Amino acid sequence: MDASTGGKKVLILGANGFIGTHLTEKILADTDWRVDAFDRAEESVAGYRRDTRYSFTKGDIFTDDEWLKDAVAKADAVLPLAGIAKPAYYIRKPLWTFELDFEQNLKIVRMCVDAKKRVVFPSTSEVYGMSGDDELLEDESPLVVGPVTKSRWIYSCSKQMMDRIIVAYGEEHGLDYTLFRPFNWVGPRLDNFEDAKERTARSITQMIYDVLHRGEISLVGGGENRRSFLWVGDATDALLAILRNEGGRASRQIFNVGNPANNASIRDLAETVVRIMREFPAFEAAAREAVLKDVTPEAYYKEGYQDMRNRVPSVEKIKKALGWTPKVGFEEIVRRTVAYFAK
Repeated sequence: MDASTGGKKVLILGANGFIGTHLTEKILADTDWRVDAFDRAEESVAGYRRDTRYSFTKGDIFTDDEWLKDAVAKADAVLPLAGIAKPAYYIRKPLWTFELDFEQNLKIVRMCVDAKKRVVFPSTSEVYGMSGDDELLEDESPLVVGPVTKSRWIYSCSKQMMDRIIVAYGEEHGLDYTLFRPFNWVGPRLDNFEDAKERTARSITQMIYDVLHRGEISLVGGGENRRSFLWVGDATDALLAILRNEGGRASRQIFNVGNPANNASIRDLAETVVRIMREFPAFEAAAREAVLKDVTPEAYYKEGYQDMRNRVPSVEKIKKALGWTPKVGFEEIVRRTVAYFAK
């Protein structure tokens, strides 16, 4: 359906990334909205070009200010998804992490303020840092990060400052916003094997690659830290509800988007990955030989790494406001992701 039919116009910056590709797919499949996509590359979203409601512009968020300003002015909702979201980069390239996740996204938010456009901004579960709360609440839990010498926290601090600035723009300038905090979203296209080859992929992709190409999975700190894993399809359902914003119930709100029922240790994840890989003929031999190896954080990430023991989101707020609940269980998430790589 062409944009002239009146469908919502959604501008997705960083559309070629994990969240961007899945959200584009969901919007085009489930709504009559238009997606205007922007990124440095298009390989993961190129297949959508045949849909007349989709357009792609290749560009650089650091330099293409005039195009970005014009695109924001034409949009109904803006999702600035361009960012660094991999712990390996927080440590290896902390300045780049700050420049993209804070400076460039602040520029986009200010464009939204000037054009009076709604912004749906990706915060992160990492803003909670090492909070001592057993269940993390959007509007109550303290945000606790480690020392300055641990560069892992530059991502958390960059996102937290963006959260605070967006809320302030809402209070002082009437900005319409929603902040969403992803808790370990998992699924196809999370990372690729080129990332894993350099040991910059996130957990599940890195594990699948390491079983196939290294014969062992490295468990940082013994894999005792716990996370709450969410299927990306459940995640995009939540984003669609946020974008629909029925009754304005998502406006000027912060929502955790995760699945507390899927809380598991990284060791649990590794053991489940290996076991499920044995179910696939292409992976069976490698998975049967794979071993789990404990490594220290210093050995794996070098200096600057620090971690939180657990992250369990409360999702009561988004459930009450938007009627969203996660559906896909932990083992099924792993099986679906392994199946994607088995193709």
